[in-house]
Amino acid sequence: MEKDKKIGVALGGGSALGFAHLGVLESLEENNVSIDYISGTSAGAVAGVLYAFGVSFKEIEKEAEQLTWKKLAKINPSKLGVASNVAIREILERQIGKKTNLEDAPIPLAIVTTNIDNGEKVVLKSGNAIEAVMASSCLPGLFSPVEIDKKMLVDGGIVENVPISPLKEFGAEIIIGVNLLRHRKYEKPKSIIGVLVNSFDMINHRISAQPKHSDANFLIEPDLSDYYMGDLKKWKQISKLGYLEMQKFVLEVRNLQRATASQNFFHKIKELFLNK
Repeated sequence: MEKDKKIGVALGGGSALGFAHLGVLESLEENNVSIDYISGTSAGAVAGVLYAFGVSFKEIEKEAEQLTWKKLAKINPSKLGVASNVAIREILERQIGKKTNLEDAPIPLAIVTTNIDNGEKVVLKSGNAIEAVMASSCLPGLFSPVEIDKKMLVDGGIVENVPISPLKEFGAEIIIGVNLLRHRKYEKPKSIIGVLVNSFDMINHRISAQPKHSDANFLIEPDLSDYYMGDLKKWKQISKLGYLEMQKFVLEVRNLQRATASQNFFHKIKELFLNK
């Protein structure tokens, strides 16, 4: 019997808005839509790694309840950054282990980063999963770059904030892109961290607004305009909006996944008889 078409999900960056990814993934799981490939950038990399390694929504929610910006961006000046994102490392170490590699994920996974030396996109599909996520979520100027394979890597949002291209390379036949920056609102900065976050968000917003998502069969763009990138404490509301937006498309996704497979099956049967 012909198998369902392979589905890939591209999870975009957006700092605290990344909690919308939880709702998107929960909607797909609840409606029995299997995910065959995941790609992630920045906040999408965090969500993607946790989901790909089978961490439950309940466990992720426990971590979200305790997350604060004081923990997430602990001031720790260095030559290449002003803060440390050690909180993300600690969460990932607790949930997937310190030495876990990307290639070991039950769901094939790709993490998008940027080589700060030359601006090139670097897609990581193997190697230490935590280092990959730390690199992809490393906002330049705020956090120090992560060195992997002698490359200084930072946030992947600079080169591909909704990482669709890795899914095409995997061979995904149906692609769902999740863009968190379609509808934006900004908060007046109160610190250098606020200035950096807003600046980077504005750049990513313009990148994400460009018509680069034509290869996605479905583009999920929840209206998060009532929330800021720093709204960690509103993660439940943000997650719910991701869930509700995905619910608008999920039946169509499921039907396309299965109908396309059935069409291919009958097409092969037709060819078989015609060639006799």
